[in-house]
Amino acid sequence: MGVLDLDRRVFALGLARMADAIGNSFLIVVLPLYIASGQVPIEALVGTRLAAFGLSVTVTEYLLVGLVLSLFGFLNSFSQPFTGRLSDRTGRRRAFILLGLLLLGGASGAYALVSSYWLVVVLRVVQGIGAAFTIPCTVALVNELATGRDRGSNFGVFNTFRLIGFGFGPIVAGLVVEARGFDAAFAVAVAGAAVSFLTVWAFVSDPDRPAADASDDLSVTVRGDDRLLDPVFALGLGTVAMGICIAMFATLEGRINDRLGQDTLWFGLQFGAVTLANVAFQIPVGRGADRYGRRPFLLAGFCLLVPTTVAQGYVLTPELMTLTRFLLGVAVALVFAPSLAVAGDLAREGESGTTLSTLTMAFGLGVAIGPLASGYLERFGFAVPFLVAGALATLALCVVWTQVAETGDPEPGAWPWSESTRGD
Repeated sequence: MGVLDLDRRVFALGLARMADAIGNSFLIVVLPLYIASGQVPIEALVGTRLAAFGLSVTVTEYLLVGLVLSLFGFLNSFSQPFTGRLSDRTGRRRAFILLGLLLLGGASGAYALVSSYWLVVVLRVVQGIGAAFTIPCTVALVNELATGRDRGSNFGVFNTFRLIGFGFGPIVAGLVVEARGFDAAFAVAVAGAAVSFLTVWAFVSDPDRPAADASDDLSVTVRGDDRLLDPVFALGLGTVAMGICIAMFATLEGRINDRLGQDTLWFGLQFGAVTLANVAFQIPVGRGADRYGRRPFLLAGFCLLVPTTVAQGYVLTPELMTLTRFLLGVAVALVFAPSLAVAGDLAREGESGTTLSTLTMAFGLGVAIGPLASGYLERFGFAVPFLVAGALATLALCVVWTQVAETGDPEPGAWPWSESTRGD
């Protein structure tokens, strides 16, 4: 099946997410710089000690940055089961996406007006809630516009557009901040949300279907029918690890730049390299997962995730760090679309939002944990955060290897080990 044969609404959703991702990815690079610039006073907080559950932690600048970056993911993740289930029950995916974009854009503009660290925290909470409305509803729409034969391609095309925005955003962010300052960067984030809102409003509609009679049970299925773990839950665990491996990089911007002797533009390129690799590989991986099966790509992705995560703690030049991050992006590309395709294959009719929110929630949780974990672990040595994340990626590989069977419908004779186990 050709890419051009996909539903036009998939392209519209991808373009909308691309515009929104440009703005949101700006903030990942801009907010650490904004907090460290002195425009947001943090001197009174740095050096204080926090005690909870018998643990005592000294507050550092990196920990404060990690908290701001992580809050988005935590609020986004823990809200998604509710928004995904609500969109299943009402069938109103489009309305929820538009609401989320309003929250994201409004908070982006408000950053330029605040000068308190805690107000920055509040705005990040608002954005996390906004993302919780847009993300599960968007992937549910993409899934509902697909069939078992083209689901991987649908997610590959959608993720490609989305990741173009997410990949170029950090690169451009460094240029905008240095040339025009923080206000210009926040304005770009608002513009991205506005373009996304208009695209969804003009070109996207909900599929013709009755509202689902979804249950009120928001619990995640953990136990599998024929294996220890449910396959979607197993992929969720792997996705948490993958999100941690990607996101822990952002908190260490200052240390990475000092260690490698580079400027903000290099860091933006390295951060964006993960996403640029996804842009290059999402569509072929998605189509390959439809043709050859989901499982081989999942296993290859997690195998590559381990060494590329650990290597970031040891490379010593900007060029090698960029290459390492690009290979990390290849690993993510091998996992992303096939994982969503597996969840889509297993989702019951009318419950795409609920089922796929397990993975989107897991990714958001990993993205939330990553910056906070690296902000804490960096005190034990620069390489320690990457070693811990590499260990988690190894565990994720073992879980996916043993708990996730093939759910696709590979072409006969494509690969001898890609036999379908899906019961149709």
